[in-house]
Amino acid sequence: MAGIEPNPTDMIDEFEATGSNQSGMRARNERLVLSILRRVGPLPKAEIARKTGLSAQTVSVIMRALEADGLLERGEKLRGKVGQPSVPMRLAPTGAYFLGMKVGRRSAELILVDFVGTEIAHLHQTYSYPTPELVLDFARRAVTELCASVSDAQRRRIAGMGIASPFYLWEWASMIGVDPEKMDAWRGFDLRAEMADLFDFPVYLGNDATSACGAELTFGTGDPPADFLYIYIGYFVGGGIALHGALYTGRAGNAGAVGPFLVSAQDGDRRQLLDVASLIGLERRVEAQQGNAAHMFGQQDHWTIEPEILDAWLADAVPALAQLILAGSAIMDFPAVLIDGHMPTDLRDRVIAAVTKELETQPRQGLQIPTISAGTLGPRARPLGAASLPLSKRFMLEA
Repeated sequence: MAGIEPNPTDMIDEFEATGSNQSGMRARNERLVLSILRRVGPLPKAEIARKTGLSAQTVSVIMRALEADGLLERGEKLRGKVGQPSVPMRLAPTGAYFLGMKVGRRSAELILVDFVGTEIAHLHQTYSYPTPELVLDFARRAVTELCASVSDAQRRRIAGMGIASPFYLWEWASMIGVDPEKMDAWRGFDLRAEMADLFDFPVYLGNDATSACGAELTFGTGDPPADFLYIYIGYFVGGGIALHGALYTGRAGNAGAVGPFLVSAQDGDRRQLLDVASLIGLERRVEAQQGNAAHMFGQQDHWTIEPEILDAWLADAVPALAQLILAGSAIMDFPAVLIDGHMPTDLRDRVIAAVTKELETQPRQGLQIPTISAGTLGPRARPLGAASLPLSKRFMLEA
């Protein structure tokens, strides 16, 4: 696309293309420093050297290079009782910018964020159901409009675009009440490649809920442990896995996609988790009894739902979520589970409290029950997760 230039910083390209071990190690160390500053916050050079195990001289060289590239900036001097004041280094918000596009079952979103995750611009489009043509058309128009709204300097430092989309979209047609033939065009359609042909910057693709987990790692305001299971309750429930402080996606990029997990439903049948713990189920209950559920996805602060409707949905969803968590604990021994979703915070907190209570009633001999806590991004998690894909690929260490 004319007028949009790749980020001028070439450290990651050097790392990927070089045949030199020395330059490759330098790029890895730069990623290491950036990753630590992102997770810990501003630090003086001496503390960075301690945390990385690198020599003071190596850290100084890295910091000068990253500062020259515009990725780091100096903070206010820290004055102690002894010696010279130290200067913490921090991520520079203007160091790079990232586009993130969420492809949903009923809407698409595009955001632009800076290097620290602050949202610069946001565009949104609704539809009855997604098709490749609709998604590509939205991307083309939205990127053009969004890039026209920022300065030339910001456009030049757009470092990439991420797409967070459900995998196997054609399989969801019947569940959302659409003729399967209308979504069959997704079968064999390479969304990442088609999108990459439209723009001059790198394009990355990830599962939507897995990407939301990545957003929690990259932009979240909490302090989760290095390993956790992430559950995102959206139109369909999904999830992700964090290991050693990084997103673990598995061989096909679908690790932690918990929706297909089989659970015992309240009626005794075996069903997939997405059948009983997704918001589509709550929406259908609301439509059947209240007649209109549009407010559920149009408003995020509060949903007006009759208590008996919500109680009935929770009665199905909570035991199923508890079964998933127990299975995850048995397999991976997660110390923590984060639950987030496209819902008001009071409902999310009610789900967490109910799941915690349900776990106390389940047989759990030989298992350490993980701590259940809230994610910090809510409805923003998936578009932010999309934006985190190019950031992670180009500027962070990955597991």
